[in-house]
Amino acid sequence: MLMSVLDGARLAPAYPRIAGKRVLITGLTSRCGVDVARVFAEHKTRLVLQFAETGQEMHTVAEIVAQDALEVSAFGRVGPQTDEVVRFARDAVKAFGGVDLVINFVQLSAQNANQLASVDAIERTIAERLAVPCLLSKIAANRMSLAWTEGLILNIATLPGAPHGANQAFAAVVKSTLAAMTRSLASEWADKAIRFNAIAPPTWPSALDRGALAEAEMAELALELASGRGKTLSGCLFESAGEI
Repeated sequence: MLMSVLDGARLAPAYPRIAGKRVLITGLTSRCGVDVARVFAEHKTRLVLQFAETGQEMHTVAEIVAQDALEVSAFGRVGPQTDEVVRFARDAVKAFGGVDLVINFVQLSAQNANQLASVDAIERTIAERLAVPCLLSKIAANRMSLAWTEGLILNIATLPGAPHGANQAFAAVVKSTLAAMTRSLASEWADKAIRFNAIAPPTWPSALDRGALAEAEMAELALELASGRGKTLSGCLFESAGEI
C-alpha cells in the first residue's frame, strides 16, 4: 500500500475550493488512509494526522504529505478511554484553530466473530469499535457549529479479507450499524450545516462489479464530498470494493 502511494503519479488539484481547509484524518496506518492524506495534501490543505501505528513508515507518510500540505500536525495513538479521546479531539481541533473536515478510519476484524453467541453480540462488538469515531465526530461537529463552519465528517470502516463466510456476515452487520449511525448523526446536525457520510466494507464478493469504490476512488469521493459539489449529500453510505 505505502509503496503504491510513493510510486503513484501525482494528482493535479481538481478542487481549488478545498485549498486552505483544515482536515483531520484519524486512524491512519501504512495500509489505510495514505492515499486520502496524500490527495488532500496535494490540494494544499492544513492536515492534522492521527496515526494508529508507530514506526518509520508513519514518519515517511508524514514527510510525504508535508511536502505538499500547507501545514501538518501529527499525533500518535489514542487510547479507547473517553477522556483520552476527548483530550485528543480538543488538541486536534486547536492545532489550526478549528476544523472543516474530519475523516475517521476504523479498522475492524471478523477474526472472533464465530466466537460471539448471537447477532446481538456481534452488533454490540461493532458498536463498541465505532464508539470512538462516533465520539470524535460529535466533538468535531460541536466545534464546527460553534464556529459557524459548514463541515463534513466522513467515517470509513475497513475489514481485511474478502467478504466470504463469517467475514461476509460480519461486514453486513458493520454496514447496517454504520448506516444507522450515519443517518442518525446526519439528522441530528442537519440544521447546523454539518454533513455526515460513511463508507462501509464490501458485503459481497462481486462488490467491485456492482460499482463499489476502489481505493483510489475513495480519495476522489472524499474530495468530492468536501467540495461544493458534495454539499447536498448527507446521511449517505457508500461501499468500498475491498480493504483500504
